[in-house]
Amino acid sequence: MQEVDLTGLDEALAAGAPVIDVREADEYAQAHVPGVTLIPLSEFAGRVGEIPSAPTVFVICAMGGRSAQAANFLNASGINAVNVVGGTDAWVASGRPVETGA
Repeated sequence: MQEVDLTGLDEALAAGAPVIDVREADEYAQAHVPGVTLIPLSEFAGRVGEIPSAPTVFVICAMGGRSAQAANFLNASGINAVNVVGGTDAWVASGRPVETGA
């Protein structure tokens, strides 16, 4: 499985790549990376059809564990997915901008 750090995520966001946040809705509402799409891991398999068609999809969670599971699932399904190491927690800790609410 491919992984990127926050710099790689910055580049992906700047290029318009889709980023899927697999945390639960309450976590997402507290703080999330601007521009990401919420598809909680608990609903992921049933909502995989909502993943945008793109050469690469980036997947983020709180620290990298759940997003790694989702990225592995997507890769096994033929979708090129990349896990964001450190996740939203690292994003927030770095001082990058966040959005709140649903």
